[in-house]
Amino acid sequence: MSVFQFKQFSVLQDQCAMKIGTDGVLLGAWTPIENPKSILDIGTGTGIIALMLAQRSNATQIDALEIDENTYEQATDNFENSPWNDRLFCFHVALDEFVDDPEDEYDLIVSNPPFYSEDFRSENEQRDLARFHEAMPFEDLIEAADLLLSENGIFSVIIPYKEEERFIELCAEVELFPVKVTRVKGSHKTPIVRSLLAFKRYELAVLVADELVIEINRHEYTDEYIELTKAFYLKM
Repeated sequence: MSVFQFKQFSVLQDQCAMKIGTDGVLLGAWTPIENPKSILDIGTGTGIIALMLAQRSNATQIDALEIDENTYEQATDNFENSPWNDRLFCFHVALDEFVDDPEDEYDLIVSNPPFYSEDFRSENEQRDLARFHEAMPFEDLIEAADLLLSENGIFSVIIPYKEEERFIELCAEVELFPVKVTRVKGSHKTPIVRSLLAFKRYELAVLVADELVIEINRHEYTDEYIELTKAFYLKM
């Protein structure tokens, strides 16, 4: 059985199309925490981001959405087996169904959305569902965030860097504006590959993006990456 062990919790992932990767860990560790009472993780997968935010916050309500049945069941198990099982709940539901009848607003909404918008399919339908932009277009995600986010809430995502400008423009259409931007590189010699973006309902006069480099050499991590993830990874 595929178990990923973190310092304060473990994650089963053998039933999940998308295994734990750097993107999810980055978002869970990087997302701004401003004492949220309620958190929503859209497209939770293994549940890794919701679990990390449970560790980092005192939020009493942490909800997660997962459309794939096997993944949903495993995320539920991961929540149940964690120290925060009284605060974590997973819904087996599509985003459009969830927003049709919203019961709550959330102080923090996070998502590591599907990102392969290129015309590519594999033989694994479950994995495709997890990976492809068509399964949850940015427009739908942003519309949901606008609908479900509390007045002073934060909406936080990780997306491909090449999509950053378009994503920020789409958010501006619903008056969500970036308050924190970090661009991620695998090493000092490689191009920027990911953008970590956090939005609120007001616009900053000045926003300075920063940069995060993960590795100096293979398996030799930068001080910044170690500082960001050391509360979670066993070997940091």
